[in-house]
Amino acid sequence: MLRSLALAAVALAVSSGWAMAQDAAAGQKVFARCKSCHEVGPDAKAKVGPPLQGVVGRPAGSVEGFAYSDAMKAKAPEIGAWDEAKLSAYLTDPSGYLGGPSKMTLKLANEKDRQNVIAYLATQK
Repeated sequence: MLRSLALAAVALAVSSGWAMAQDAAAGQKVFARCKSCHEVGPDAKAKVGPPLQGVVGRPAGSVEGFAYSDAMKAKAPEIGAWDEAKLSAYLTDPSGYLGGPSKMTLKLANEKDRQNVIAYLATQK
């Protein structure tokens, strides 16, 4: 009986996405794909893309002095602050999410990669 309850709990957790553990260390490896355009760290600077230090919880399109795309400027008020769900949707298809051209051309189709890179970015305060 306990085993059946445990299996049911695991099945529910997996089906709801709760059990998809995020792995910041794996996300750091995924972030290697992003480094040509983005930096993280206390001294991160803008490159082709804005620095991603503190991006989780930061208002979209808010890095002072960075030249965001018109699509990002238009969508930023609707996005508000970046959270895991918004970042995941954006990373899946940046231009589609913004409803217009994004400077970001990389798409992270793999959900686990997206979750892990977001977990890594969340550690970059």
